[in-house]
Amino acid sequence: MNHPILISGLLAMLCLGACDRPTTVITPPAPAAVPGPAGPQGAPGAQGEQGTMGNEGMQGNRGVQGYQGNEGSQGSQGDPGTPGSSTTVIVAPPAPPAPPAN
Repeated sequence: MNHPILISGLLAMLCLGACDRPTTVITPPAPAAVPGPAGPQGAPGAQGEQGTMGNEGMQGNRGVQGYQGNEGSQGSQGDPGTPGSSTTVIVAPPAPPAPPAN
């Protein structure tokens, strides 16, 4: 049943295979030229212009909180006091303001 398809495929391969293909001619590359001695050094170039100022940088990240410090030393003991006078002054706090009238 598939014989005609098979035969036509084989015939197409034979026909295409019998076509004349042009021969490929590969030309060898030209020999590399040997460089000669170096010439005299050229004149120095002109000074370049000053570049433009760069953009301002971004603000850095906030730092981490530091560690708690060590406890301080105990202070020295104070000098003994002098005996006081017989007058005692008591300062009373001021009276609270009166509430506003409605």
